[in-house]
Amino acid sequence: MAAGARVFLEVRSRLRRALLIVGEPKGGGMPMDVTITPFSLRLIIPEGCTEIWLPAEVRLVPSSCRGLQYVAGDGLHLRLQAQAEFSTKLISIFNQSSQAQECCTFYCQSCGEVIIRDRKLLRVLPLPSENWGALVEEWCCHPDPFANKLLHPRENDCFIGDSFFLVNLRSNLQQEPKANTKVICKRCKVVLGETVSSETTKFYMTEVIIQPSERSFSIIPRSQFVQSIVAQCLVELSSARSTFRYTIQDQDGKVYILLWLLNLDSLVIESLRSSKHITKFPLFEDTLKSDSSPAWNAVKVLYQPCIKSRNKKLASLWESDISVHSLTLPSATCLELLLILSRSNAMLPPSLRQMNSFQIYRISKMTELRRQNQRPGLGIRYVWCDIPTSVYTGHRTS
Repeated sequence: MAAGARVFLEVRSRLRRALLIVGEPKGGGMPMDVTITPFSLRLIIPEGCTEIWLPAEVRLVPSSCRGLQYVAGDGLHLRLQAQAEFSTKLISIFNQSSQAQECCTFYCQSCGEVIIRDRKLLRVLPLPSENWGALVEEWCCHPDPFANKLLHPRENDCFIGDSFFLVNLRSNLQQEPKANTKVICKRCKVVLGETVSSETTKFYMTEVIIQPSERSFSIIPRSQFVQSIVAQCLVELSSARSTFRYTIQDQDGKVYILLWLLNLDSLVIESLRSSKHITKFPLFEDTLKSDSSPAWNAVKVLYQPCIKSRNKKLASLWESDISVHSLTLPSATCLELLLILSRSNAMLPPSLRQMNSFQIYRISKMTELRRQNQRPGLGIRYVWCDIPTSVYTGHRTS
């Protein structure tokens, strides 16, 4: 990049507006010419010129530029009108319509070990919410017909929960397992799930990949996969249940993270991202190689960690609030997610890392996006920030 200046652009597709931040050149103290066109950004300094092409679906309105100001540590801030009309399709870990009736193979996501081979799934069904039994009691004028009856899959079924699958493993077991015991990968020793009964096993979406048996298995970088699944869970739950606050907890009910979803319509474009501060973490080694694309579809959330007794009182309040939804993941994955959030925070411009003294983060998910010739490839990235106690009044900020 000849000009050596950082560019950060956030486009809100529903509001049709954008925030552009142009950082100072590395040398500093030199003039810079910034040109905005509907399709690109051009930066010119005495040392050279840089032109950043926007994704094909993004259009800026140069004549609408306003609010120009200089922010120390960031550079120039300005706002303008924009359009971002993405035709996105989530890459689901399990596509119900296309993979039902097919022979599928279950793999350990971390190492590729086969967990279940050539399982023909005749029914792939979503599970009701965890409080469905209480709702039946409230709405039925007769005794609950489902009382004390558990929803367990048959041999060719797969039931889908918020963050897990239920599968019948009767034909795959040599001996009858005990209930509530962990299922561990034979090769890499990662916790994949737990047994629910002698025949039913729960697999966590963040630990298992399910795909048609005729496909060959390909490793997805761990950080990218975890972000993809967690982000997808949040988007689907917010759409299906109008739920915007979540707790991330382990199998024992220990809360690790509080999340508050704000919006789903941001597109983030940036250049010159520094990743030297994360090279020592093996979790991100593959991500550094694959994260070369400068654009991410994004949502914003508020975030607060709850490890080491932090925010213990706040977590207790959230757990007793019926409007808060819980997502259960293995404890190691909860810690991985915290590390991902910390890493993402350091990649934002300094002025966007804090909100009322709380930090802002982002996390990525996979999507299928149309590409334009000689335009940057597109990925997906999520934006997160800490939850300030002062906003717990029921008023949702943006």
